[in-house]
Amino acid sequence: MDDAIRKAEALVQALGYIRTFRDRLTVIKLGGSAMEDADALRTTLQSVVLLETVGLRPVLVHGGGKPIDRAMAASGLVPRKVQGRRYTDDATLRIVVDVLTNDVNAGIVRQMRELGGRAVGLHSGTLQALHGDRLVLPNPGGEPVDLGRVGHVTRIDRGLIADFANAGVVPVIPSLAHDPNGSWLNVNADTAACAVAAELRAAKLVMLTDTPGILRDAKDPATLVSRLDTAECRRMVETGAIDGGMIPKVEACFAALRAGVGQVHVIDGRLRYSLLLEIFTDTGVGTEIVL
Repeated sequence: MDDAIRKAEALVQALGYIRTFRDRLTVIKLGGSAMEDADALRTTLQSVVLLETVGLRPVLVHGGGKPIDRAMAASGLVPRKVQGRRYTDDATLRIVVDVLTNDVNAGIVRQMRELGGRAVGLHSGTLQALHGDRLVLPNPGGEPVDLGRVGHVTRIDRGLIADFANAGVVPVIPSLAHDPNGSWLNVNADTAACAVAAELRAAKLVMLTDTPGILRDAKDPATLVSRLDTAECRRMVETGAIDGGMIPKVEACFAALRAGVGQVHVIDGRLRYSLLLEIFTDTGVGTEIVL
């Protein structure tokens, strides 16, 4: 009986959040170990189906770094990174597109349907959601850095995404964009998710990662920062607590907030039902990022 009462209390606590975010868009970035672990992926997708069922409007954006690495290795290609980004020549691009659309995206859509939800992959023909240009980065000498077929998002088909979401169909968007000629560009999944959230003016952006959130000490989960603002972020970058790939992730989150996204969260995608715990409980389980 006590266990049943606790479950009822959890539902009552969730009620306020359901009312607050009902019919509002929530962008969820899926990546890392949350996609590699079959059980973690299943519970995450169950959570997404539940969000849609109770009236929230989830939108999924995903990458696929590890499956791409495996497919490249099988083809005899060695991944190359330039300033932390995957160099994408034509051979690499073909693998990236195949893995993201035919493997990862199709698998997510299929599994969500098996779980009782409705989902659609937005990545082809009239269902292409992301559009962009080649990404050019300066090096210390000032000359542009060649990243190959790597891009950044310049336009998002807001109406396409919102139409499906408002109809109760979860859009599932791979981190690929079309350039002005209709050719593919490989896009960083974190920045793609932030761009989608910003364009949609989403109520929430939730980034699923391989850590409990933002940590003061990467080796100690007990140092989780439950709330991170710009001033604290700068201090943590200076001390090295935030470094490497976490820096552009956090910067993209702040850019989304400045563009009008209501709330941004960084949580552990490996934790069972972390998505529901972050959205529907008072304390949450990760880091909320605020301006």
